[in-house]
Amino acid sequence: MPKSAARLGIGGPVGSGKTALIECIVPKLMSQGIEVAVVTNDLLTKEDANRLKSRGFLPSERIVGVETGSCPHTAIREDPTMNLLAVKDFEIQFPQLDLILIESGGDNLASTFSYELVDAYIFVIDVGAGDDIPRKNGPGFVQADLAVVNKIDIAHYVGADLELIRQQAPIYRRGKPIAYTNCKTQEGLDEVVDFIQEKLLFGNTASVTS
Repeated sequence: MPKSAARLGIGGPVGSGKTALIECIVPKLMSQGIEVAVVTNDLLTKEDANRLKSRGFLPSERIVGVETGSCPHTAIREDPTMNLLAVKDFEIQFPQLDLILIESGGDNLASTFSYELVDAYIFVIDVGAGDDIPRKNGPGFVQADLAVVNKIDIAHYVGADLELIRQQAPIYRRGKPIAYTNCKTQEGLDEVVDFIQEKLLFGNTASVTS
């Protein structure tokens, strides 16, 4: 029987930077000897999967796109069958996998993952959407195992108060972890990788030969 890889959901609204985050964290995980595959969800295309394949940081056969054909949250919460099948195929084809990332199609702040599908999930928000996002108290942001406040570099340009977000987000998250990230400069990404290691991989890395 193939082993079960850990499964991490990555959700958030359209344009929050979910795919960019994957592009940044996968090479960091691989440098630690972690074997990774990625499932992306889109409504009627495989655009995100094709984008990731074009970046070349993973073999293309380790990236698969799922066309949900329905509201994005349905395929990660109410009926995750398509994603579960994609995960099973990966585990059969690549029994050495340590981690499978499952990226949601862009959804709203109410989007959450079923724990029948994932072991933990990250919810990504975009500073450009406004500094009131934490106060909207969306279940995706509030309940996620890790919240990522992304694109912190653009706060000044869009009139968002980053310090207000830093003050209010922990209140609504009730002490659950938050990472503040800038994918262009890599700021905050090590915190995301550390979360994955501690929450899902128990700090274990494969031996990396020099």
